[in-house]
Order: sequence, then C-alpha cells, then structure tokens
Amino acid sequence: MEQIEGLVIRTHGGHYYVQTADRLADLVDCSLRGRLKRDRREADLVAIGDRVRYEITAEGAAVITEVLPRRTVLSRRTPPPRPGARSGRAQVLVANPDQVLIVFALGSPPLNPLTLDRYLVACEAAQLPIMIVANKNDAPLIEEERALLRRYRGLGYGVLFTSAVTGENLEELRTLLRGKLSVLTGPSGVGKSSLLNALWPELDLEVGEISEYHDKGKHTTVVARLLNPEPDIYVADTPGLRVFYFWDIDKEQLDAFFPEFRPFLGNCRFQPCTHMHEPGCAIKQAVERGEIDPLRYESYYRMFEIEQED
Repeated sequence: MEQIEGLVIRTHGGHYYVQTADRLADLVDCSLRGRLKRDRREADLVAIGDRVRYEITAEGAAVITEVLPRRTVLSRRTPPPRPGARSGRAQVLVANPDQVLIVFALGSPPLNPLTLDRYLVACEAAQLPIMIVANKNDAPLIEEERALLRRYRGLGYGVLFTSAVTGENLEELRTLLRGKLSVLTGPSGVGKSSLLNALWPELDLEVGEISEYHDKGKHTTVVARLLNPEPDIYVADTPGLRVFYFWDIDKEQLDAFFPEFRPFLGNCRFQPCTHMHEPGCAIKQAVERGEIDPLRYESYYRMFEIEQED
C-alpha cells in the first residue's frame, strides 16, 4: 500500500489528525496500527509535532504505520495518580519543537520564580532554545516582577515583554515564531490564548478567567494541538501546566541545567556535591559572593528537595 507522510496536528482519544505535505484543508483522522500500540510503554508513541507515515486500508481507514525519528522532544512526567505516588510514564507535550516560549503574566496570576525555573530546567535538559514571554505588561504596579525577569537576561535568556491588550511587541513575537515549530507553554491564565488571538483574531481561541480565590488561571486549552495560522508558523498550544513534573532528570543532574552554576561545577571540596549541606561547596560560596542569584539557588535547593521526596 502507498505510504503517505504527514505531520500530527492534534491527538484526542486514540485519534491522530495528520496534515499531509500538500496541506489539504481536511486533516486525515488516523488510528495506530496494532503493532505500534504494543510498542507504547514508558512514553507517548505519537504526539503533536510527530512526522508519521500512514496508509489507507481496503476499508478506507487511515492507519499510522511508522513514527519517524524525533529531532527534539519536550516531555514531562505524568501527574501522579494520587498524592504521595509517583508516575513512571512520560507525557510527550510536543515532538520536534524548534523552540519553547515560556509565557508568564505580570500581576495576575502572580509570577512564581520557582515555577519559571522548573520550566527553564526542563528546556535546558531537552536542549531547546528558550524565550521568556512576560505578558500583561500593561498591568499597573508590577515593576518588581519586571525587574525580576530582567535578571534572567543576565543569565542569557531572552525576555520579551508583551501585552495582548495594547499590542506591545506582538510583531516581534510573530517574527520570533516565523519559520519554526514553537511550543507556547506556561501556567494557566497567563494569556497564551489572548496573545494568539491578538496576532490572529481568526483563531478565536477561548480565553479563560482568573480565579479570585486562588489567583490562578482556569484551563481553557484542553487538547494539545498544533496551530498553523500562517504557512511557515506552527505553534503548539498546550494546556496550562500548574506543575511541571520532570521526566528523566535525576536530582544529581539538576546543577548542570542552571547555566550560572556551570563555571563552578567540579570545584567543590567533595565530589559529587549536592550543593546543599557540604562544606567547601563552590556553588554556595558563589552565592555568598553575589556571583549566583540567591533566588536561583533557592529554586535549585527546593527542586532538589522535591525530587528527593518524589
């Protein structure tokens, strides 16, 4: 049978919707061949962003026969089934992304540096280029949060201040997305859908509210999908993630994913060093000298403890 290649645009309930190279208006609704289903063990076999080959059966059904090798992948550990438990399976958020745009809001919901740092560590581990998008830059009385995000520029991360309301830096955001498959991720309620609607009103994405009780966003994106608003732009609009559970990152590896730690690694008195309690720790000494931001070290400390508890 003829093998047809395409890009997985959306997945839902065992259905995989594929865009073919000739960019037909209708996506092809595919299922998985039985052999591929049996191969699915520790991670999602097919995710948005995957390039696949499928064939049309005699009954007229489209069946995926092969998933092509991934260049890159952004994954997280699936949330635990119950408190105190640990999931042993990876949730592939997006396959083959070129970059990750981590969206946070200024003002509401409040910026949580630990949450931002968890996203950054996950992207560092996946070796993916990162841009921090600080949305709602029109909000009043947020200079402290702006100053906090500017400190990330000193670590080598790009920070783009945007506003879906005033249009600030929206064209710069469009330029950043052009020619790439980008992941747009971040907590709920930070304005990911609002930014996309401001750039492409025809998308008409649902926009959520902020819960006054918890000051957290309500989920509006339920199914992960690839949006294709312009011919050379693909944007993975992922559900808001309140917790980014690391996948395949041991706590002993955490220090390697903090760029400002790297010049000091290997200089501690004890090897290996957790940089938690050991005397003669080069990382803690760098914090004391002001060469490493105490807030970033606090994020490392808390992540190490969380992974230890898991």
